[in-house]
Amino acid sequence: MFFRKFSADRGDDLPVSAFPVDGTYPTATTKWEKRNIAAVVPVWDEEMCTQCNKCVIICPHAAIRAKIYDKSQLSKAPEGFKHVAPIGKDYNKETEAYTLQVAVEDCTGCNLCVEYCPVESKEHAGVKAINMHDRLSLVEHEKLNWDYFFNLPEMDRERVNMTSVKGTQFLQPLFEFSSACSGCGETPYLKILTQMFGDRMVVANATGCSSIYGANLPTTPWSKNKDGFGPAWANSLFEDNAEFGLGIKLAGDHRRDSAISLLKRMSPVVGDTLVTNILNNDESNEAGIKLQRTYINEMNQKLLGQTSDDAKRLMVLSENLVKKSVWIIGGDGWAYDIGYGGLDHVLSTGEKLNVLVLDTEVYSNTGGQTSKSTPIGAIAKYSSSGKRLMKKNLGQIAIANGNVYVAQIALGASDSQALRAIKEAEAYPGTSLIIAYSHCIAHGFDLGHGAEQQSNAVKSGYWPLFRYNPLNPQGKRFMLDSKEPTLALKDYMYKEGRYSVLQRQNPEMAEELLHKAEEYVREKWDSLKVLSTL
Repeated sequence: MFFRKFSADRGDDLPVSAFPVDGTYPTATTKWEKRNIAAVVPVWDEEMCTQCNKCVIICPHAAIRAKIYDKSQLSKAPEGFKHVAPIGKDYNKETEAYTLQVAVEDCTGCNLCVEYCPVESKEHAGVKAINMHDRLSLVEHEKLNWDYFFNLPEMDRERVNMTSVKGTQFLQPLFEFSSACSGCGETPYLKILTQMFGDRMVVANATGCSSIYGANLPTTPWSKNKDGFGPAWANSLFEDNAEFGLGIKLAGDHRRDSAISLLKRMSPVVGDTLVTNILNNDESNEAGIKLQRTYINEMNQKLLGQTSDDAKRLMVLSENLVKKSVWIIGGDGWAYDIGYGGLDHVLSTGEKLNVLVLDTEVYSNTGGQTSKSTPIGAIAKYSSSGKRLMKKNLGQIAIANGNVYVAQIALGASDSQALRAIKEAEAYPGTSLIIAYSHCIAHGFDLGHGAEQQSNAVKSGYWPLFRYNPLNPQGKRFMLDSKEPTLALKDYMYKEGRYSVLQRQNPEMAEELLHKAEEYVREKWDSLKVLSTL
């Protein structure tokens, strides 16, 4: 009831009793909004497509999805529903079909998918395997196609190649249709996390853009799968989100320890073999996680009808016997500035925690104020004549701990490196930190070119890609994943308003700060090359 009244702008009519008593809200609700805000939407050219799924991974709103499914499903498909034989040795061309489908009512028309598509027609310049077309001429038919596609079975997670971009993009996103800005640079990272770990994710979120598009009640883009599993998400403040996430992790450990203790005490009822299976099961892959849930369901069946307090409590705590993936998430205002003290403490604990910094290099949500992540030469509020000091080097500060997994990624520059870093970070037995380049409207350019600008940031040496794994089994701890700079720094910077405005207003100051920025890039690159010898 409260959802309908909120959506109708009648929230003031709701009594307190209408709200959930435990403070939780239903998930997977943005799919009902159907904002229809795009003038143009992408259309798939199935004959040209190579099925790389790059348009799927870059989409900020999960409005483009790919599925491989049994051809028998096509007997119920709407007329004109597009499908082709799947490409790749892992798929059966005779019995399976591949479809790339756009949710035209949820698409924001940002154009990132077209920009990121690597396949271009040899006969017609600018024509790709996905192209923008007028939405109004498509919407009625594509609504039917989307509804049908959405209800097709998801691919078995055990079939998915978790190391490839193509493979992971067959996984169901559990973060969808957010209200983030069209072309947002932050949301694709969250979407990827939910595809890889979402049904067992626990998220501590710092106030910022991610709290606005993440919980803009009454709807939320955080979703769930057909079994009802999905991320658990809670928001805290700038100044204490790292501690908040640490507390969630420690509380989860306590609940797990309690469940293990109860499980051992209930061994006469559950059975020694099942207890051993639950305690010793390998949950490092999808098969192991699925098996663990099977074991726990079997355990709960044996506990049904038991009247002891131990049995009842074990059933309540049983979900904690499945491995959780705990993520502390926030922007640069939190991680570099107001919450840095707490983040530094969390990095020093060695706890099995994952930290994701969505680095827009500015306080995006509160109006574009300068943060310690804002680069030299950039204009922002409180540095309206260009920031004079260098950006804080959060990555190398974290590396100095010696026991933290640290990675710097940029999805638009290298999706495969970003994917690898996320997978390694989550598998690392201690604390991990991922710093993700996130283009933003505060940067002052058309976000439809966001992937290009991310690539330019890497090519210029401004945003080097790297991974630091203190426990790398291959022995090499620091991996510098990007090549020597090949693009002049100014060719990256002056495509964005945050730099070019100063160039127009005060060319002398812009030139001075550009030279300082170039010096900073050279020094940073040289220091990373030294680290790469580790």
